[in-house]
Amino acid sequence: MKQTWRWFGPEDSVSINDMRQAGVQGVVSSLHHIPTGDLWSVNEIEERQQCIATATNGGHSGLTWEVVESLPVSEHIKRQSGPWREHIAHYQQSLRHLAHCGVQVVCYNFMPVLDWTRTNLSYELPDGARCMRYDVVDFAAFDIHVLQRALAASDYPEEIVSHAADRFSRMDSAAADALAQNVVCGLPGAAQGYSLDQLREQLALYDGISADRLRRNQQEFLELVIPVAEAAGVRLCCHPDDPPFSLLGLPRVMSTEEDYRLLINAVDSPANGITLCTGSLGVRADNDLPGMVGRLGNRIHFVHLRNIQRESAGYRLSFHESAHLEGATDMVAVIAALLAEEQRRKDAGRADSAIPFRPDHGLEILTDLEQETQPGYPAIGRLRGLAELRGIITALTHSRTVHA
Repeated sequence: MKQTWRWFGPEDSVSINDMRQAGVQGVVSSLHHIPTGDLWSVNEIEERQQCIATATNGGHSGLTWEVVESLPVSEHIKRQSGPWREHIAHYQQSLRHLAHCGVQVVCYNFMPVLDWTRTNLSYELPDGARCMRYDVVDFAAFDIHVLQRALAASDYPEEIVSHAADRFSRMDSAAADALAQNVVCGLPGAAQGYSLDQLREQLALYDGISADRLRRNQQEFLELVIPVAEAAGVRLCCHPDDPPFSLLGLPRVMSTEEDYRLLINAVDSPANGITLCTGSLGVRADNDLPGMVGRLGNRIHFVHLRNIQRESAGYRLSFHESAHLEGATDMVAVIAALLAEEQRRKDAGRADSAIPFRPDHGLEILTDLEQETQPGYPAIGRLRGLAELRGIITALTHSRTVHA
């Protein structure tokens, strides 16, 4: 497995030398400054590659841009509205440009309006570490009382609605504003967020778009871009919904194993693949992650290894992000399944036998607590996660283990 690290570009608080010292083998990045729907030029891509390849002292870093996360799919494409065909053309040409520059793995998602969603971006754990958390009661309070979305209360059990009303009644305006800011903080690494009025406007644009309609739009998107990706030698991989259930009345189509099976069967090409995110998919107890690797592994092009701790049961539930070897997901079993998939690829002679992964998110610990970092992306917390994951891989691939 190829160890990578997400880097948000020159403004990231983590430096190129920091990544080198972490011992990563490649970098995951994106051109967040380019508006969604616009073309990624060869010059822009090469500039980012050069930045990654240059150490702090001006020498060669030894690092390369391995995975794009992400080449975002515009809301116009998801809805098939406005200039969506122009955006498709830009997406196709951006894939060609990435291939020209040697970047072959592109992660994207098809979540409407909001990317990952949390109600607390700095939740304090008993040991003083901090993490991101999704509290279903807080979210219902936001949805019903802060955003005041029509018919929002009908989306939650009566008990949650009652608790949300009580919790909102005890919030002052500052607490309500902070909750709203957490929920609508936008895409990681991008200077994008929504005011409440803007969010209401975006939600209204999805009126009448069901999950089936969104899935059809995604299939038509793939029918247009996958042939281009395949011809260029690029592998696309779709990230799951985070969290993996409907929010704010919006449709979700990437939450379960069956969703992914429908995705890869819709356009049957090696270029049409999966980003396996154990943190997103692991929120649902019905997602068998090691089994998914065994059954869908030949289409896994990129992996996020992250863990969560469920705080309640049911379809919509509260959870917080945990240390990588704690929480609901058996990380050893997942990694063992991924290593088995890599061996199958080697045996088949596949050029992509080494699956890139990154330690996704991380607890804020030690000096992370003293610095302002991208939510979910502290340096030390991710380094701890990478070290733990690296230890599992080393143990499972050690000659004494393999030949025992």
